Amino acid sequence: MKTLRKFGFYAKLAAQNMKKNGKYYLPYLLTCIGAAAMFYILFFLSENDGVVTLRGGTYVMATLWLGSGVIGIFSAILIFYTNSFLMKRRKKELGLYNILGMEKRQIAHFLLWETVYTAVVGIAGGLGVGILLSKLMLLLLCAILRAGVPFGFFVSGQGILWTAVVFCLIFALCLLYNWYGIKRAKPIELLRSGRDADREPRTRWLAALVGTVTLAAGYGIALSVQSPVSALGLFFVAVLLVIAGTYCLFSAGSIAVLKLLRNNKAYYYQTGHFTSVSGMLHRMKRNAAGLSSICILSTMVLVTVSSTVCLYAGTEEALDKWCPRDVQFILREADEEAMYTVVEIVQSEAEKQGMEISDLAYVRFYVPDSDTDSAHVCGDALEEGSRGELVWATGDEDTLPDAYIGFNVKGGEVPTEFYDGVWDVMSRDSVNFRSGSEAARSECSDELYGMYGGFFFIGLLLGFLFLMATALIIYYKQVSEGYEDAEGYKIMQQVGMTENEVKSSIHSQIMTVFFLPIVTAAVHIAFAFPMITKLFKLFYMTNIALFAWCTLGALLMFAAIYAAIYALTARAYYQIVKA
Repeated sequence: MKTLRKFGFYAKLAAQNMKKNGKYYLPYLLTCIGAAAMFYILFFLSENDGVVTLRGGTYVMATLWLGSGVIGIFSAILIFYTNSFLMKRRKKELGLYNILGMEKRQIAHFLLWETVYTAVVGIAGGLGVGILLSKLMLLLLCAILRAGVPFGFFVSGQGILWTAVVFCLIFALCLLYNWYGIKRAKPIELLRSGRDADREPRTRWLAALVGTVTLAAGYGIALSVQSPVSALGLFFVAVLLVIAGTYCLFSAGSIAVLKLLRNNKAYYYQTGHFTSVSGMLHRMKRNAAGLSSICILSTMVLVTVSSTVCLYAGTEEALDKWCPRDVQFILREADEEAMYTVVEIVQSEAEKQGMEISDLAYVRFYVPDSDTDSAHVCGDALEEGSRGELVWATGDEDTLPDAYIGFNVKGGEVPTEFYDGVWDVMSRDSVNFRSGSEAARSECSDELYGMYGGFFFIGLLLGFLFLMATALIIYYKQVSEGYEDAEGYKIMQQVGMTENEVKSSIHSQIMTVFFLPIVTAAVHIAFAFPMITKLFKLFYMTNIALFAWCTLGALLMFAAIYAAIYALTARAYYQIVKA
C-alpha cells in the first residue's frame, strides 16, 4: 500500500507539473500527435491493397515505404530535440526538488510518469488523428495520381502496432536520456543552470574559419558539378558541408561579426546600435544551435516542396522525353543494318496485327556522360530538341550507338502479340544488337505518375513535418527568450530608456535573429539550384524555368507562413516580458 501511495503521489505530481507548464508541454504533445499520425497514415497507405492497383502502384508503394522510414527517423530526432529543450528549461525545478529532499531515484519516478503521460497522449492521439485522416489522405493520393478511389474504409492493425512500437521506443530513449542527465548532475549545477548565459561569448575564430571554408566548399561543389551522375554522387557531400558550415557560422561566425561591429567605436556607441549589438551577442550565444536548425529545416522544406512540385507539374513533359511515341524500341549497340532491319520487322508485324501506325521515327544516337550530347541521325529524325534526351547512357566513341525506333498507333492500344512477334522475328533473323527493350507510352505514363505522384505526396507530408518542427523551435525560442529578457527589459527602463525604445530595440533583435535563418535558407537554395537541375535530368526533367517558378513560389509561401508563425509566437514573448 505504501508503494502504491508513492506511485500515486508521483503520478499526481507529474500530472500537475505538466498542467502547470502547459505553455511548454502543449506544443510538445501536439508535435508528438502530428508525427505519430503521419507515421500511421504512411504505414496505412503502404499496406493498403487498393494502392497497389492504382496508377503506378508499385512505384507508389516503394515511395510510401521509404517515406515511412524517413518520417520515423525525423520524428525521433524532433521529439528527442524537444525533450532535451524541456529538460534544459526544467533543470532549476528538478534541482530545487533535490535540495528539498527528493532523491534522484524519486525524481526518476517522477520523470517516468511524465514520459508515460506524454507517450499515452502522443501515441493514442496520433493514432486517433491518423485513423480519422487516413481515408482523406487516400483520396488525396488518388487525386494526385489521377486514379479512381478504392471503396471501403479499414483500420490498419499493422499500422497501429508499428506506430506504437516505434514511438514507445522513441519515448523510452528520451526517458533514458533524462535519467542519465539527472544521475550525472549535481543539485547546485541544476540550480545554477542558465547562469552562464549572462557571460559574454568567446570569439571562436577557428570555428568561424571552418564554417566559411566548409560552406564555400559545399557551394563550390553545387556550382561546379557538370553531369547528372556526378551530381547524384556529390549531392549528399555538398549537403553535409553546407550543414556543417551553417552550424559553425551561426555559432561562431555571427559572434565574430558582432564583435567586429562592437570594435568599430563610431558605429557601436550609438543608442540603437549599442543595445542591439550587445543584445545580439548574448542572443546568438543562446540561439546558435536552434537558429542553425531552423535554417536547415527551412532549406529542407524549400528543397522538398519545390522539387517534388516541379517533378509532378512536369510529368507530361518528362513523359514526352522518355517515351515520345505510343510505342518505342531501344536497341543497345546496334549497327545501321540492324536498325533498318528492325524497322522493317516492326512495320511488317504491325500490318499483320492490323495496327495503323504513324509518325514512325528511327534514330541512332550516342549520349556521353556529360551535358554535351552528340546524335548520329539516320532516316527520319524526331522533333528538334528531343534528340539526345531520350536515353541517358555512358560510353566512349568506339562503342556502337543505341538505336531508337518509335511510332504512334491509332487508338493507342497495342496487343501483346505484337511485341512477342517482333522479338520472335528478330531472334529468328539473328539481328545484330547487344540487348533491347520495348515500352508503351501508357505504361510509361503510369510509371511516371506513380513515381512523381508518390514523390509529391511524400513531399507534402515531409514539408508539413519540417514546417511543424520549424514552428515548434521558433515557439520555444520565443518563450525561453521571454523569460531570459524579462529582467533585462526592466533594467533598460530603469537606466532611462523609454518603453517604446526598449520595445523597438528588442523587436529589432528578434526580427534579425528569427528572420536570419530564412534569408540564409534562400541563399542555400540559390547555390543548390544548378545542382538540383542536373539531378532532374536523371528524371527526364529539363525545364529549368518550371523549377525556378516552383522554387520562387515555395519560397514566397514559406516566407508568408514563417512570418505568421513569428507574429503568433511574438505575442507569447511580449506577454512574458511585460509580466
